[in-house]
Amino acid sequence: MLRITASAEHALYDTAATRRMEQALQANLPSHTLMQRAGLAVARLAMAVAPHSQRIWLACGPGNNGGDGLEAAVHLQQWGKKPIVTWLGNADTASSDAAKSYHRARQAGVEFSEKMPQHFELSVDGMLGLGGNLRPLAGQMLNWATAMNVNTSPVLAIDIPTGLCADTGVVTPNHVHATHTLSLLTLKPGLFTAHGRDASGTHWLDDLSTFLDEQDVSRIGPTARLIGAPPQRPRRHASHKGSYGDVAVIGGARGMTGAALLAGSAALSAGAGRVFVGLLDEQAITADTNHPELMIRPVDQLALESMTIVCGCGGGDAIEDWLKDMLRTSSPVVVDADALNSIAKNRQLQSHLMSRMNSALTTVLTPHPLEAARLLGGTAAEVQSHRLKAATTLAEQFGCIVVLKGSGTVVAAPGQTPLINPTGNARLAAPGTGDVLAGMIGAGLAMGLTGIEAAASAVFQHGRLADQWPADLPLTAGALATGRMHSNDALKTLDRH
Repeated sequence: MLRITASAEHALYDTAATRRMEQALQANLPSHTLMQRAGLAVARLAMAVAPHSQRIWLACGPGNNGGDGLEAAVHLQQWGKKPIVTWLGNADTASSDAAKSYHRARQAGVEFSEKMPQHFELSVDGMLGLGGNLRPLAGQMLNWATAMNVNTSPVLAIDIPTGLCADTGVVTPNHVHATHTLSLLTLKPGLFTAHGRDASGTHWLDDLSTFLDEQDVSRIGPTARLIGAPPQRPRRHASHKGSYGDVAVIGGARGMTGAALLAGSAALSAGAGRVFVGLLDEQAITADTNHPELMIRPVDQLALESMTIVCGCGGGDAIEDWLKDMLRTSSPVVVDADALNSIAKNRQLQSHLMSRMNSALTTVLTPHPLEAARLLGGTAAEVQSHRLKAATTLAEQFGCIVVLKGSGTVVAAPGQTPLINPTGNARLAAPGTGDVLAGMIGAGLAMGLTGIEAAASAVFQHGRLADQWPADLPLTAGALATGRMHSNDALKTLDRH
């Protein structure tokens, strides 16, 4: 059994892929084997997360997810615990495996009850799992989910919390809020994006000690992958600032110059050799005294062909006049914020964007859900209803790398398995943090990373900075851009590695 942390890359499989994998395994194993292994894994994790619990409530649905819970109850009973099972199934209509687990539980002396217990120290959610749908919970399931959510004891979900879509991370009203989720056989993408992280708590994986034939694994293939910690890239002693590329940040229209400066300072902190800022406000500052390393220039004086371009941060409507020229360069381009909105409403700019794909030029789009919706001609709710699909559709449509921001940021590229970021938290929901991310991506491109490497690395590091930020110190975009925070007695620097 493995606890999933934000460090290593992991393959993610949607419901259809997991079902195919399950069928391939069952064809080569004795009947009931997978359910027995699943039940044992659930019981072991129950004891790991709540070792002193005695009364354990297992809410079991009518399908195989409930069967896993029944099997777990057998082991808990044998280990001297007091499992209480509420089961929505019937031995006459349940699957063969679930019926076998029911009879095993009865023979072991497990207590079955028509009513949920009044007192329990741990609850196990085995109601729906992969067999669930997005209809609102009703009847006993609604009552049970509500009881789990209002109780202060831990909640262990089997495979997926009831009411959470394993493929998309969308939730129903009154879904189960698990403190721990044990994925069986595979990790599911819905656990890590949209509402998945809030609903599922700490993630665990048990592959049920099964080993598929390599050809089966290759044939099924993952739906997505979790981004792992990027490798450290030590700098050569005999290098200089020119070894790490130039970034040009274009944005900062009147009243919004801070956005461009944030992106610029983030690019500097992330390792770019030199950073130029072309502000669109002609009356703006000519130097940033807080970051004198930033070289502020008129946009028309920047040699964009030899730089990595980050455009749109605080660009307002003024960015549209410059976009055509930037998209026609051969330079890597990061398109953020107002530049995305300009492209969404201008077919000519969309054409220039897509022509970059034909020339194999690197372009990274960094939309939040509403910006993605504008590019797709839909709504933010539609984007959020299937974030993986939205990101991959955008990537294919425009021939770009797409960074769809939000909880579980998705990084997609044409023809590649999409990535989901496991780092970050709600403290990033603050003004300017998106500008910081754009600058970090630009720095990675300037230093020679591929588009997908630069995007994935920046997204991971951006989120990890927020995860490491001390709870008693405010997280602002300005502090995030430099990885620094002020305490009352010292200036602390976060370790980016």
